[in-house]
Amino acid sequence: MIRLRSDALDLPVRSALPALRSALEGPGSAVLCAPPGTGKTTLVPLALAGLLGDSPVRRVVVAEPRRIAARAAARRMAWLLGEKVGESVGYTVRGERVVGRHARVEVVTTGVLLQRLQRDQELTGVDVVIIDECHERHLDADTVAAFLVDVRAALRPELRLVAASATTDAEGWARILGDAPVVEAHGTSHPVEVVWAPPVRPVRPPHGMRVDPALLTHVASVVRRALAEREGDVLCFLPGVGEIARVAGQLGDAPAEVLQVHGRAPATVQDAVLAGSAGGARRVVLATSVAESSLTVPGVRVVVDAGLAREPRVDHARGLSALTTVRASQAAGRQRAGRAGREAPGAVYRCWAEAEDARLPRFPAPEIKLADLAAFALQTACWGDPDASGLALLDPPPGGAMAAARDVLTAVGAVSPGSGRVTERGSRMARVGLHPRLARALLDAVPLVGARRAAEVVALLSEEPPREYGDDLAAAWRTARRGGDGYAARWRTEVRRLAAAAEASGGSSPTLPARDLSHPPTRNPETDIGSEEHVAGLVAALAFPERVAQARGDGSYLMLNGTRAEVRTGSALTGAEWITVAVADRPVGAGHARVLLGGHIDGDVARSAAASLYSEGDEVAWADGDLVARHVERLGAVELAVRPLKKPAPGLVREGLLAGLREEGTALLHWSQGAGELRERLAFLHQHLGAPWPDVSESALHARVDEWLEPELSKARRRADLRRIDAGQALNRLLPWATGEATRLDALAPERVTVPSGSRIRIDYSDPEQPVLAVKLQEMFGLAETPRIADGGVPVLVHLLSPAGRPAAVTADLASFWRDGYRAVRAELRGRYPKHPWPEDPAAVQATRFTNARLRR
Repeated sequence: MIRLRSDALDLPVRSALPALRSALEGPGSAVLCAPPGTGKTTLVPLALAGLLGDSPVRRVVVAEPRRIAARAAARRMAWLLGEKVGESVGYTVRGERVVGRHARVEVVTTGVLLQRLQRDQELTGVDVVIIDECHERHLDADTVAAFLVDVRAALRPELRLVAASATTDAEGWARILGDAPVVEAHGTSHPVEVVWAPPVRPVRPPHGMRVDPALLTHVASVVRRALAEREGDVLCFLPGVGEIARVAGQLGDAPAEVLQVHGRAPATVQDAVLAGSAGGARRVVLATSVAESSLTVPGVRVVVDAGLAREPRVDHARGLSALTTVRASQAAGRQRAGRAGREAPGAVYRCWAEAEDARLPRFPAPEIKLADLAAFALQTACWGDPDASGLALLDPPPGGAMAAARDVLTAVGAVSPGSGRVTERGSRMARVGLHPRLARALLDAVPLVGARRAAEVVALLSEEPPREYGDDLAAAWRTARRGGDGYAARWRTEVRRLAAAAEASGGSSPTLPARDLSHPPTRNPETDIGSEEHVAGLVAALAFPERVAQARGDGSYLMLNGTRAEVRTGSALTGAEWITVAVADRPVGAGHARVLLGGHIDGDVARSAAASLYSEGDEVAWADGDLVARHVERLGAVELAVRPLKKPAPGLVREGLLAGLREEGTALLHWSQGAGELRERLAFLHQHLGAPWPDVSESALHARVDEWLEPELSKARRRADLRRIDAGQALNRLLPWATGEATRLDALAPERVTVPSGSRIRIDYSDPEQPVLAVKLQEMFGLAETPRIADGGVPVLVHLLSPAGRPAAVTADLASFWRDGYRAVRAELRGRYPKHPWPEDPAAVQATRFTNARLRR
């Protein structure tokens, strides 16, 4: 039996092990809820593998959401066993595997486990799978869980499955795992004092990846304050690597050692952070959200929380996806604060006002709701469920995002059009372990530029280079080759992995037309392929064909997806006719995207890489107020060649005219006064009586254009022809002639009504809710009831006018007006218009349109 270090004996999760074993021996699945620091990540896998000596020997796979967490968990478990990593406990992350022949626990990333499931759905030799940190709702973790539920149902019912969460919100996971029992382990929690520390002056909210430097300065000052007011180490949460570096630069003279923890940090730094302070020296650990629950940092008594996090976002319309900075959720805030009370009472300094806290989102949004789903869609297609409808997912993928993902996969040849089923090429792309766009670039570039160079450029695209590498992809490539920083080291590791994967796949028959892209076919692509600028641009264009961009002459570029982009002043990309945009963002207040990384290409590469976006044909469109007919060669949104079209097809002309009518409305037609009034009367009848009286709104008229604008529309060739169409005559075609109801138009919605004076007064139907009858007051004497139309169902709104035709009163109830309102109107107007009759009792006199003198004749 392996002897454990004493540290493991006191871990709180030990008390939950009997219930967990019972659940796995019974239903075979369980949800383990245990707060950070209880040992759920380190002790539970050892116990289930039989390494504690009190359970059967099993092989356990632990899936972590991040590489840094996978390495750290394996190292910690090996340390508890008094062994080296790779003996009883090993780990596998992308590009790195440390697993011995006799290992019983293997820690992997969820991405690695996905790849393994696609190769071996039964997970041969694995007895237990633990999905750690499932509460974080990473897309790969959700996908792994769904696939494993399928495996247990169809192939291996004996496979045991544990979803481990650092929160107690476990109902959804229990349901997904087949009403699995929930096992809870209670950690030793100490009180944590909350200190609200908002900036003195307002700071700008985050936008994209940008964080207001004033906020980072404030965070650094709060860290200094915490060092002065509290004992112990300080753990400061920041959204990303750039913010960590900026705050670290402002803490250079702080009375503590400043350490940086994030996914790109070297293993030596990660080990130093997790080992605790040496010699009692205080530490400030600047960390991303990886330290919320995936990593336990010893010695922390104080947490400083900037209140920010990073989430993926995708703009399907522009073809741009990136991480964006958002306010951290309330749940994340609780997780972060809890790190201060794991070992002793502590404090959390929150860099926002207490009043803001209640307005924060309760939980972080699941990644499946936010992210680019192309990789997910390829995984589900390979699994045999292209639309993911049969998978046990906590949240279904959004329909729009899945449709966009299928479009991408179809364009790169990964799935079949229509059915969405994975192709042989798609299966090879999935095995590469890259986003489908990058996998396409790697496989298609190998025959053109060679496996090594294709791998080098794709590795640059898979992890965005540091900003100091510049925005020119070829220059960044050269910098990475000779660089000695952490990025260059990771880049070289990824290059080796991708080169091996490319060679193993044998490359691909490029999805390009047969044309000379970079060299005559007799050349050796590994040694003679042209300039690095050409190679870098070509590979990037294969990855992002819709982001190929042409110069517009005003310093900007138009990408094939229709988005405008600008390069920075002094960029090496300036002046190029064609570029490929690998990375872009949209600055605050900017009208165009900003190119952060791109490569030079020529017109031939643009046409070849984006061949699926090429189209040629006749186009008739409504532009600048009239019909424009052209023959256009188009690459996405970029027009390559244009010539006038003298005799466009009638169908195209008709569609162009319809576009004009949609854009400018039916006002393009000839509307006489009578036609306009007919439309208003029909609108009134439709509103109050409904069918069969037609809807004559703009949208309804467009929908029924075939019924009322033909044959005149098909004969029209330009705007002037539309102006000659008599709209009133056309509208008459929509009247209900077939039922005979059309003959009642004048009875239901008369143009005029006869008032007591004998005058025929026009009704104004411009407001279909209540038509207006504007008539001089004296002409209504003797009429007690308000006139009604539409079979007596709708009273008109009577505008009673003075003898000069100015408004005197408005009423929909004449009887009430004569009784209550007339006296006031009479008193006001009688002196102003003494020549007109103003009887005390208007009901008892005859209506008239004449003056008193005229009446006496």
